[in-house]
Amino acid sequence: MAELNPFKIAQAQLDEAAEILGLDNGTRNLLRWPMRELVVHIPVRMDNGEVKVFEAYRVQYNDARGPTKGGLRFHPAETVDTVRALAAWMTWKTSVVDIPLGGGKGGVVCNPKEMSEGELERLARAYMRAIAHFIGPDIDVPAPDVYTTPQIMAWMADEYSVMRGYNVPGIITGKPLPVGGSLGRHDATARGGIFTVRESAKLLGIDLKSATYAIQGFGNAGQYAATLYKELLGGGKLIAVSDSRGGVFNRDGMDPAKLVEHKLSTGRVENFTNSEPISNEKLLELDVDILFPSALENAITDKNVGNVKAKVICELANGPTTPEADKVLYEKGLFVIPDFLANAGGVTVSYFEQVQNNTNFYWPIDEVYTKLDEKMTRAFHAVYEMHKSKKVNMRVAAYLVSISRVAEAMKLRGWV
Repeated sequence: MAELNPFKIAQAQLDEAAEILGLDNGTRNLLRWPMRELVVHIPVRMDNGEVKVFEAYRVQYNDARGPTKGGLRFHPAETVDTVRALAAWMTWKTSVVDIPLGGGKGGVVCNPKEMSEGELERLARAYMRAIAHFIGPDIDVPAPDVYTTPQIMAWMADEYSVMRGYNVPGIITGKPLPVGGSLGRHDATARGGIFTVRESAKLLGIDLKSATYAIQGFGNAGQYAATLYKELLGGGKLIAVSDSRGGVFNRDGMDPAKLVEHKLSTGRVENFTNSEPISNEKLLELDVDILFPSALENAITDKNVGNVKAKVICELANGPTTPEADKVLYEKGLFVIPDFLANAGGVTVSYFEQVQNNTNFYWPIDEVYTKLDEKMTRAFHAVYEMHKSKKVNMRVAAYLVSISRVAEAMKLRGWV
């Protein structure tokens, strides 16, 4: 089967929303493409003395509503089209939660699992040197994403500051706390998703205390979703989790905290106590109340969507559902909380970090969580009202909310 192109998917989703909104051709065509993109080739000396050249990208999709914002991924299968798609989704994500930013994204083609800490630091600093002229606190602000960490952000922020000759904490978010990070950033993506699940359950009449849930992808977002579900929603039964190496299943439920501990100590979820193996594919087809696709793109497609049974699908990953699958899920009456709403907690707290960096005044964690809850709850209900009024699925509704806001800003600026 041909590889699904995430950017073509992002464009198809935009086109559908643009048609409903009746956008003129100029607006639509400008929104279909990134405004700016940079491709660089970075030389890095490896531990064995060899100089290896890495291809890397930074895409600034649209800045009509403010500086672009978005993560940086270190991944061996990174492509410019993936980065374009993610930059587009970041544009809609910042808009749907109504923060004054646009969307950007970056990527480096590398396998960080095969690199030493020294090699990762040299790569991070070299990437920053290569793109420093292209970004800035008022232009484009990177953040962590797949296989990048707060430590990597700290190295990059330091490199930028050294180049400028003074400390610039606002150049990057997702930093460690001692160098300008925000409290609450570590679990923000999952916490924001849990808030949207809470609101969904109120509308759908689901008792979350007795509900079952499964998580595909047990990285940062998946691990926090497991524990925060129990902490914030008052119970629930976690019956399956999976990572890139396999999955575990127990119909009677598993302890989220112990699962996270097992994953962190062994590097995988396999062989967890009192569980049986389950594949990523089978996990997606379990009869659960809440499903969290939290891995990579294109997990739910036209090939497997007919077997998906979850009542609520909270997309913590970016682009886990294809447009063809979306239509089927809607026809089946399954409720999807689309990625750029469900996982917008991360960029929301990243925005809070920018604000704190710019004012040099840092908030207590309760204030961060309260502001995040307010933002996510307001965004969820704006999308839900659009879903009901236009009689479209939740993803299209989220696009209608976010794209209309970006298009309005473009028109007010006189771009179109």
